[in-house]
Amino acid sequence: MRNYLIPVLLLSLAACNEKKPARVLPSVPAEVKPPSMSMQKLSRKVKELREYARRNGYNTHYACFIDFGVFSGNKRFVFFDLEKNKPVSEALVCHGQGPDYRMETVPFSNEPGSLCSSPGKYRIGGKYSGRFGTAYKLHGLDASNSRAFERFVVLHAHSCVPLAETRDGICRSDGCPTLNPRYFASIQPYLDRSRKPVLLWIYR
Repeated sequence: MRNYLIPVLLLSLAACNEKKPARVLPSVPAEVKPPSMSMQKLSRKVKELREYARRNGYNTHYACFIDFGVFSGNKRFVFFDLEKNKPVSEALVCHGQGPDYRMETVPFSNEPGSLCSSPGKYRIGGKYSGRFGTAYKLHGLDASNSRAFERFVVLHAHSCVPLAETRDGICRSDGCPTLNPRYFASIQPYLDRSRKPVLLWIYR
């Protein structure tokens, strides 16, 4: 029992922090339209992930997608119904701060200590209570995110993430995809009731 508890304790203690951008981070001018989600790109990802889930025994009803090519003040997290082929809901999600938390271009890395987001497919794993409350462990399924569990990259919520879109860049994490608490609570029942693991795909 003791050996089982140690990794969970370490995970809860080491889960990522959130850092608000400095005031010098510019807002998007009113006349400029920041990058938003490409539905064509999402459709391609949905088709590929649906088949991947079917082949590998994952949940084929629901999946999560994050397009980190989208401006952080725009909704770029999608909880998707694979059976009905339409989004259930969309939300803002923060990215890893990397070497400079002021960067809007999302830095990607799989290295421990990089504080970066990692692209690729994830299995959303066990639920636990950590420093930010409820969180779900993430298991990287690709070479680009294979060290996610080792890096304590988890799916959780933080109050720094707005519920509504904003023309300002939002807070950064140490690599965790972090959601607004109210929105996070709305998707937890889907994750908790699922008999098979739900997949998450981070891309740009």
